[in-house]
Order: sequence, then C-alpha cells, then structure tokens
Amino acid sequence: MIEIRKVQTSKEKKQFASFNVDMYINNPCAIPDLVQDELDNFNQKKNPAYAFCDVVQYLAYKDGKCAGRIAGIYNKKANEKWQKSDARFTRADFIDDVEVSTALFSAIASWAKEHGADTLIGPLGFTDFDQEGMLVEGFDCAGPFFTIYNAAYYAKHMEKLGFEKDVDWIEFRLTVPDAPSQKLIKLSDMVLSRGKLTLREFKSKRNVKKYIPQIFRLLNDTYKDLYGMVELNDEQVKKYVSQFLSIINPRYVKMIFNGQNELVAFGLSVPSLGKAVRKSRGRLLPFGWYRIITAPYRKTDEIDLCLVGVINEYQSKGLPAVLINSMLLTAIKRGVRYAETGPELELNTSVQALWKYFDTKQHKRRRCWQKQI
Repeated sequence: MIEIRKVQTSKEKKQFASFNVDMYINNPCAIPDLVQDELDNFNQKKNPAYAFCDVVQYLAYKDGKCAGRIAGIYNKKANEKWQKSDARFTRADFIDDVEVSTALFSAIASWAKEHGADTLIGPLGFTDFDQEGMLVEGFDCAGPFFTIYNAAYYAKHMEKLGFEKDVDWIEFRLTVPDAPSQKLIKLSDMVLSRGKLTLREFKSKRNVKKYIPQIFRLLNDTYKDLYGMVELNDEQVKKYVSQFLSIINPRYVKMIFNGQNELVAFGLSVPSLGKAVRKSRGRLLPFGWYRIITAPYRKTDEIDLCLVGVINEYQSKGLPAVLINSMLLTAIKRGVRYAETGPELELNTSVQALWKYFDTKQHKRRRCWQKQI
C-alpha cells in the first residue's frame, strides 16, 4: 500500500531533507545533499524565493517505510518572465517501484493543477543556481558537488509516466596537461591587450568579498536568457553569498575588468568537495563543517569548473579563453590532474569550444523532463 504524506512536521522535514543521503549512502558516485542547507531551502523564513514561489513537499511510504520524496514549486516570477504556466518538480527520489513514483508525481500534478499550471517540468529548483537536471548518462562517475545524482532506473520511470525530454545538459571531464598551453597563453594575452582589459587574481577571501555585488549583477546579466533563468533579487543574493564564500579558494577566482574598472567577466573553479561531503554524509555536525570549509585548501588532484560568465557586450571577444587559461595555470601549479565541468546546455557550443585545448571526455548527461497535465 502506498501512502503520500504532505510534509508538515519537523520529523517529516528532516526525513525529506536526508532521504537521498540515506538512499545512496553506499554509492561512491553519489554526493549527498547537505541536510541543513536543504532544511533552509524549504524554510520560507530563510529562503527569499518563497516571496514569489508556492511550494509543497511530499513523502511516499510503502508498507509503512519511507520510499520516496518529491517537491513542487510554482514559480510565479519565472512564469511571468517566460510567459508560461509551468509547475516545477524538484528533489524527486524514489525506490525502483512504479507504484511509488506514480503516486508521487500524481500528487504533484494535482497540486500543480490547483495552481493553474498546465505543464509539469523538472527537475528544476527555485533558481538557476540550484540543482537541476536528472542524470540519464554517467551513473558510474562522481560529479561536482552541486549536481544531482540519481539511479539509472529513474529515466525509465519518467518515460512510463509519460514525460518527454525538454532540454539536456552535458558535462565533461578534462585531463589537465602537465604544462601550460602556449597557444592558449598567446590567445589570452592578445585578448587582454586588444580589449585594454585587466585580469585580476586573488589570494584572500576578503579581497574577493568586496566584488560580490558586481559578481552577482554580472551573473544575472550573463545568464538571463538561458533556459528557465530568473534573475536573483537582492535578498536572494544575500542568501547565496555565505554559501559562495564558504566553498571558494580565492586562488581559483578570476575576474576581468575593462578600462573603466567595471567587471566584465568572472570565472570560478573550486577544489572538489565531493569526498568531504560524502565523508560527512551530508551532516555538518560533529565534524562535517570542518571537512567542508577546509576542503578548498587541501591538496587535491581534481577541481570543479563552476562558473564562467561574460557580460553580453563582451561575449564575442574571447574572454572565456582568458578565464580558462588563468584557471588552468593555477591548476597546473597546484598539481591538479582533472577538471569536471558543470552542466552545459547541449547546444551551447561556444562554451564547449573551450575544451578543445584539453584531453576531454563528455561523460555525463542530465535531462529536464516535461509533461502536459
């Protein structure tokens, strides 16, 4: 017997937040959610997105045992921007039982219809800076800490439930060369000289922190036309600032400024946090917080390429190559052997062209599904 329960009590909220941690505890490729972050994400007092989102969470029980979870987000700001009536699903996890997945998605579909939605899409979060995209290829590879991991059977369930592909993101694993690319260095120098631009690198978080408002303004501008993107407001930026600062090693932060001292491009990579988060099993206490905040400074052979952003008027001037070259030089100097890219829309060939300078393997694919309801 399947029971669907709306999440309301503190116990249910903790069970929801930790469900995928417990489900994939023995899978070395799965990086668990940070439970406290998840509790905060679904706390309307701590997540500013609740100002324009209606949210619901469900747990599924089979024979009295928790067997799945799902959340729904009706993002009024996104629907207004994109002229749609979509409801998003997120945090969709379930055992390999079609009755369980069917019950979860039926509950979300009913809730979505009550809000006037005509389409169910996901997995998508509150913003484009949340986890998105269900893994459909690359189940035997650990990914960046900010991506979703799920078992291979999920896609089969989605197809049985009548969902179809909306968009795909792809990810790459790069082998960092032993020596810098002279071709990339020359290209980088030429771009900076021709555009009268300055590349700035950093040694302390304090020096990075003063540029954070400019960074998020740039990211809003850079990504505003990407799939499902809704620009962050000031309250959301405040929410992400502390998370941003906690994971960075300032030596991997790269910025480019024009002659008017305006930030025109930003790049961020971070030493892989996956091992620290897995070892902590998604918990900050008693020692998880220490592992995670010190991980960016520990010697590692792998980094995650998180963000490359260039404002619109500079996007055809080669600035991403400058950022990638600088991150590459830092990685080589610090003994890094591999780099994982974040999810890139499969048609984003301009970004993918950067990887031609590396020994590259496209090893992951994730999908946003859609279904008329």
